[in-house]
Amino acid sequence: MSRSTILGVDIDAMRIDEVLDRIHVAISAGQALSIGVVNAAKLVNMRGDSALMDDVSSSDLVLADGMAVVWASRILGVPLPERVSGIDLMYGMMERGQVHGYRFFLLGAKEEVSEAVENRMQERYPNAIVAGRRNGYFTDTEEEHIAQQIKASKADILLVAITSPKKERFMAKWRETMNVPIVHGVGGSFDVMSGKVRRAPSLMQKLGLEWLYRVMQEPGRLAWRYLRTNTLFILYIGREWLARKSGKA
Repeated sequence: MSRSTILGVDIDAMRIDEVLDRIHVAISAGQALSIGVVNAAKLVNMRGDSALMDDVSSSDLVLADGMAVVWASRILGVPLPERVSGIDLMYGMMERGQVHGYRFFLLGAKEEVSEAVENRMQERYPNAIVAGRRNGYFTDTEEEHIAQQIKASKADILLVAITSPKKERFMAKWRETMNVPIVHGVGGSFDVMSGKVRRAPSLMQKLGLEWLYRVMQEPGRLAWRYLRTNTLFILYIGREWLARKSGKA
């Protein structure tokens, strides 16, 4: 399995079907497989947050969740085969769960969103088992109890819908305690599945403009954040391209 290094982060060069096959093998064998995803914003934030960098890099698989990362890999001469978005991977797991009877634990989002995701799963994938769920609003002192709750559920897959970097830190800290074969951070995917947030049309996804669609829905909260991270990402990729071209990287 090959990897592409972008801004100091090793990203697995895999297609989504390959990832889903790897997940099934891990579940069947009872092996641990933690999955991290990176987009342009996270790669930028990781440069200034060593703990986030360590937590993401410790994942067994690190995947490109964002067309900007795929395009950057091509510019840098280390092409990734395709984007593997967190939400598409989540839906793929649920579809496979419908066939193989995977057990899921849903962690994150608001209580009403968590409940709606459970209901949607039961409607769409009745053979996929929701072994437990918990909203994403908890204190540091509650983390160990939640980790034990997840362990007791005997889940095959833990989906973590919490914002970064809390998501990555929880996954890394409690990974061994929870004893779940597959741990996958899905960010805001629960909001989309519940219907609270609309996902960008497929054309905008292909053009790498999902971030713009999100800004259009929440401009006050997201406009400055994406302006900053997108600008820095372009700057950092430009520097890395120049360094590689000159043989200094």
